[in-house]
Amino acid sequence: MRACGLGWMIPPSTEGEGMAQYLLIESRDPFESNEVAYYYELSSTLADVGNDVTLFLVQNGVLAARPSPRSAALSALARSGVKVLADDFSLKERGISKLVEGITVCPIDVVIDHLAAGHKTLWH
Repeated sequence: MRACGLGWMIPPSTEGEGMAQYLLIESRDPFESNEVAYYYELSSTLADVGNDVTLFLVQNGVLAARPSPRSAALSALARSGVKVLADDFSLKERGISKLVEGITVCPIDVVIDHLAAGHKTLWH
C-alpha cells in the first residue's frame, strides 16, 4: 500500500483483475482551499499504481485550468497519465476560454457516462 496525502492508503492495482477506473470530481477553487493539492496528489497516486484516473473540474475547480502559476500542477497531472477534463458550462460561466496544456473541455454528461460505467467516483 502507498500513502497519499491526508493519510489515504492506496492499494496497488492487482494483476489479473484489471485496473480500477476512477472519476475524481474537483469543485473547489485551488486558490482558496489547500485541500485541492491533496486531491491532485490522490489522482496522481491512483494513476501511478496502475489505475485509470479521470479528474473532472467543475464549478470553481475550473479556475486552475486557466494559465497561472497554480495551473502547473494540472498540466503535470495530465502528463502523468491522469485525464484532466473541465466542465464547459463552468468555464463559460467564469469567462475562461484559454486553458493550459493537457486539459480537455467536456460537458457534464461525461460524469453520467463514468457513473453508468461503474467508475469509482469521489467528489471534492
